[in-house]
Amino acid sequence: MRLVIARCSVDYTGRLNAHLPLATRLLVHKGDGSLLVHSDGGSYKPLNWMSPPCSLAAEEPGEEESIAGVTEVWRVTHKKTGDALRVQIYEILHDTNHDLGVDPGLQKDGVEADLQRLLAEQVERISDGATLVRREYPTAIGPVDLLVRDAAGAAIAVEIKRKANIDAVEQLTRYLELLNRDSHIAPVRGILAAQSIAPQARTLANDRGIEVLLLDYEAMKGVESGIPTLF
Repeated sequence: MRLVIARCSVDYTGRLNAHLPLATRLLVHKGDGSLLVHSDGGSYKPLNWMSPPCSLAAEEPGEEESIAGVTEVWRVTHKKTGDALRVQIYEILHDTNHDLGVDPGLQKDGVEADLQRLLAEQVERISDGATLVRREYPTAIGPVDLLVRDAAGAAIAVEIKRKANIDAVEQLTRYLELLNRDSHIAPVRGILAAQSIAPQARTLANDRGIEVLLLDYEAMKGVESGIPTLF
């Protein structure tokens, strides 16, 4: 990755034309060929950029550009669309290259798989005395996240979401319809467990006899902050 702080102006031509007048900016040229133009503001969002597949070529400035003080010109061209980002550099204040190596990627915490694992380990949050039958219990239209039995032995199908909406209620409704056809486990009641639940989803769940369990992910990990409440 090359990081350049320079006094420059930038012109974008293609499906959209845009101009950034002369100012001091950060130019980020990445190993994938992309170029991002940043100011000292606007958070993470660049003022302009060119995404890969693209290539950067350095050009000599024209006569008028040289007279105006331009010392170098960068042209970044998109290989598919032909869109171009042209950077007129007047002065380079900082120029460094860094080898960042292979990035392992973003590892998300609190995704549905994490919630499922934690709730399977803490089934007492679902019902006092509950026991886990199986994670990813199969049905003809896909697996329900958890199948558990309460202290009396009655089956409970649990669908887990980070954010539950009406679609989540519909999904669990379909699972319950299929599971209740199985004489070995019927009757099966349903619980929709989520970190947040849309009001419409809560209303529809209540109308269909589905209970709602609000999950506090931090508390489930052992960080006290506590809400999990069954409605």
